[in-house]
Amino acid sequence: MSEEKEMSFLDHLEELRWHIIRAVAAIVILAVVAFLNIDIIFGKLILGPSKIDFPTYRALCSLGTWLGVDGLCIQKLGFIIQNRTMTGQFTTHISISILSGFIVAFPYVFWEIWRFIKPGLMETERRYTNFAVAFVTLLFLSGISFGYFILSPLTINFLANYQIDESIQNFVDLDSYISTLTMMVLACGIMFQLPAIVLVAAKAGILTAGLMRKFRKHSFIVILLVAAILTPSPDMFSQLILAIPLYGLFELSILMAASVAPKVIEAIEEAELVE
Repeated sequence: MSEEKEMSFLDHLEELRWHIIRAVAAIVILAVVAFLNIDIIFGKLILGPSKIDFPTYRALCSLGTWLGVDGLCIQKLGFIIQNRTMTGQFTTHISISILSGFIVAFPYVFWEIWRFIKPGLMETERRYTNFAVAFVTLLFLSGISFGYFILSPLTINFLANYQIDESIQNFVDLDSYISTLTMMVLACGIMFQLPAIVLVAAKAGILTAGLMRKFRKHSFIVILLVAAILTPSPDMFSQLILAIPLYGLFELSILMAASVAPKVIEAIEEAELVE
């Protein structure tokens, strides 16, 4: 294989600029598409968890019917979403369109970043990271789906039906509802990147499976704290709903780090032989 031509610092900046332009263009194009499809983005996706016919609520009701437990069927969500500023709905429409464009364009954005980084890697590093884009995308979409279909509806249901007195009604600002939903969804998308981060650290020799096993108990406490921060509802159920998959990802990361260790040693030995 022919060697990559050497590039000056300015050439690298120019190359990075075009990668960023293409990534931003993809986000903008998809944001415009989302803006034009307001009925789908808001009526079905954003406002979906605020309606009792949301798939998660229907699935819980079916599970309750199968188990003979009536409490799992959600009869109502005790809140009304309201907008109290003149520009509130318009600015929300724009911000959600941009966010939707970013989520849909994420695989392409990461691919552009990867195309810029990949030429600087050694041959062995490239060989071990061929599926980086697909792996990171899969983790991101899994986190987004978990946050949207599992964590968000359970949290919204808890907060919507929580009352300190029956005389108090819940009128929720549109901005409050949107920020709660997007924070949980994006936080899950980011937190689910743990195996990818560990994989990179393990390949770089920074992190080992043995070290992660040594601090397994400490990591569980950290995961519980993170779950408590990311879930607005104070109930332990919602926090455990997030903590369990995060801990599962931590255990998966240990296995991945252990599988990478022999390859890292082999790569180091190959590099020493070349020298």
